[in-house]
Amino acid sequence: MAVEDSGSSGTAAHSPLPRLLADTAQLVSLGGDAPAGALWKLAEPGRQLDANVVRLPAGGRVDQHTEPDLDVLLLVLDGEARLDSADGGHPLRAGVLTWLPHGSTRAVLAGPDGVTYLTVHRRRPGMRIQPPEAADRLRRPLGGDGA
Repeated sequence: MAVEDSGSSGTAAHSPLPRLLADTAQLVSLGGDAPAGALWKLAEPGRQLDANVVRLPAGGRVDQHTEPDLDVLLLVLDGEARLDSADGGHPLRAGVLTWLPHGSTRAVLAGPDGVTYLTVHRRRPGMRIQPPEAADRLRRPLGGDGA
């Protein structure tokens, strides 16, 4: 859900301007009527960050996983959840800001009324189309020792 802005994307000198992107209070006000999954995604061109507002219904979960490359900030906007990590379970409630360092293993389990949270992390570089010979550099020679 976007918040209206002035519509300009820069000044005459083409420098970027801050933009109002979403009203998270309005997203949270949907409560249990909100669909599960991403309610909002940062999609501005040229951005260096990715961000999402995610809704998990009661008992919903993000299965255990390890993010090898990116640190993630997770801010609970509404509801409650449990963050499971290598050192046990950590209760999350509205207003709690959590740092999930890269390399950490974690899972999120929504509480009895569900949970809505914001995640922010560095944007992953997009996949690029490479010329066919680029793949040849990654292949081992057949019958070779692979060294």
